[in-house]
Amino acid sequence: MSEESDSLRTSPSAASLSENELPPPAEPPGYVCSLTEDLVTKAREELQEKPEWRLRDVQALRDMVRKECPNLSTSLDDAFLLRFLRARKFDYDRALQLLVSYHSCRRSWPEVFNNLKPSALKDVLASGFLTVLPHTAPRGCHILCMRPDRWIPSNYPITENIRAIYLTLEKLIQSEETQVNGIVILADYKGVSLSKASHFGPFIAKKVIGILQDGFPIRIKAVHVVNEPRIFKGIFAIIKPFLKEKIANRFFLHGSDLNSLHTSLPRSILPKEYGGTAGELDISAWNAVLLASEEDFVREFCQPVSVCDSILGQALPPEGLTSDSQCDDSLRAVKSQLYSCY
Repeated sequence: MSEESDSLRTSPSAASLSENELPPPAEPPGYVCSLTEDLVTKAREELQEKPEWRLRDVQALRDMVRKECPNLSTSLDDAFLLRFLRARKFDYDRALQLLVSYHSCRRSWPEVFNNLKPSALKDVLASGFLTVLPHTAPRGCHILCMRPDRWIPSNYPITENIRAIYLTLEKLIQSEETQVNGIVILADYKGVSLSKASHFGPFIAKKVIGILQDGFPIRIKAVHVVNEPRIFKGIFAIIKPFLKEKIANRFFLHGSDLNSLHTSLPRSILPKEYGGTAGELDISAWNAVLLASEEDFVREFCQPVSVCDSILGQALPPEGLTSDSQCDDSLRAVKSQLYSCY
C-alpha cells in the first residue's frame, strides 16, 4: 500500500472533498448522537471527530475488522466502534489495535473478566472501595473515587477490586460524554498498610496499567492521590516503570494538603471527606446504577467463550501483560523498597 493510501486510510477526516465527490451520507437510524453542541465542538478540536464523516469513519473501522480480524467476536455497532475511534483520535489503525487488545485482555485474564457483573461484586461495592462522585470535574470528567483502605484482604482477593474497577469503567464508557471528556481518578491512600500494599505487586500492576493504557477505550485525564503514607513511595515504584510519560505526568500527589487538591477539583464538587461542600460521600447512588445494569453485563461478559476467542487471547497478549515468572525478580526488588519506606 502506498504512503498516500496509508494516509487516507488513517486520517480520512482530513481529506478534502473534490468537486465531483458526493456529500457525506446521512447518519443511520441506528445511531443518534447524544453530544451537546459544545461537546461536538470539543470532539472536533481534541479528537479530530467530524460529525459529517462520523458514519464513514465507523464503516471504515468495521470493514477493517471484517477484513483483518474476521474471527474476532466483537460488536460492530456504530456506538461501540465509536468508543475506540474517539479513544485513538479517529486513527483507524490505532483504533483497530485498541479494539483487538481490548478483547485480548478480556480473554487473557479470566479471573477478572469472566462472569463480570454487578451481582457478583456486591461485597466490593458495599465496602466503599470505589464509587463515582455525583458531580463532574470542571472540564466535564466524571470522578472515580477509590479508597483502598476499605478493602480487607481476608475477605476477598485483590482481583475482586480490579473487577469492580473495570465494571465501573465499562459502565462509564457507555456515555458519549465520557468518551469525549475522559475521567479523573481520585485515590485516597489513607490507612494503606505495608501488608495491604504487598498484594499489589509488579505482575498485577503491569496487567492493570497495560490494560488501562493500551486495552481500554477511555481517556484518563488526571490521577489525584491524597493522604498517601510513606509506603506510597514503594507503591509508585511498582507503578511508574509501566506508565507512559503522558500518563505519568498526569499523576498529582497532594498528601494531606486538601487545598492543593482544590486547585484542580473545587470544593463545590467534592464531598466533605475531602474538604468539599457537596455533602457526605454517598456510595449508594452509583452502586444502584451498576446493579440496575445487571442484564447488560450478563449479555456482554457472561457468555461462553468461543474457540476463536480463546485462541485470540493466547496468541495476542497485550503489551501490558507478562507472566508471573518474568516479574519475580522485580517483585523481590520492590518488596525491599516497600520495607525501606518504613
